[in-house]
Amino acid sequence: MTLARRLVAEGLGSAFLLAIVVGSGIMAERLAGGNVALALLANAIATGAGLVALILTFGAVSGAHFNPLVSVSAAWQGQLPAAQLAPYIAAQLAGALAGVMAAHAMFELPLLSAALQVRTGPSQWWSEFVASFGLLGVIIGCSRTRPGATPFAVAAYITAAYWFTASTSFANPALTLARAASATFAGIRPADAPGFILAQLAGAGSATLLFGWLYRPAPETGSP
Repeated sequence: MTLARRLVAEGLGSAFLLAIVVGSGIMAERLAGGNVALALLANAIATGAGLVALILTFGAVSGAHFNPLVSVSAAWQGQLPAAQLAPYIAAQLAGALAGVMAAHAMFELPLLSAALQVRTGPSQWWSEFVASFGLLGVIIGCSRTRPGATPFAVAAYITAAYWFTASTSFANPALTLARAASATFAGIRPADAPGFILAQLAGAGSATLLFGWLYRPAPETGSP
């Protein structure tokens, strides 16, 4: 699979992911009649369902990372050539922003608008650490033991993490930056994005170290 095809898959998949997250958030808020819990539930279900479809669609092409954390971890583990890391991340960032614009256009909103949703403080940052740690743990554990189940495990984890984390589990720097350009239900104030991203990087790095050790292949031994 050529690098160009991989980058198109990463960009397109990231765009659809953000269109799902932001678009379902807008629709949920409009239809929930002020019930924030119902809106969040709808947003979480749509995101989880979309993730399964996107990972199954693009996984065979690019690995369906859609997330700089996943790409950095894959490069760290030797699964992604280092020279491809920057292009992967660039495709994810560009795709994520395009996805936000596509969602806004579908709902007749300005293509880009600075988010106003305040998401900051130690509990939010810890939530993003936990969310990112868990996401990378699920990816590493499942991909090394039952790769066919990985799309479903990732989607199930993200759906759950919408609810058990105070931050609603962004766990993705590209998604975080793109959502900072969306003054909607899914937004995050631009000033709050750096704190989220630092926590995400710390969580993903910790998970890569721990789960890489837990699932390290057993050394080969000679015949007795």
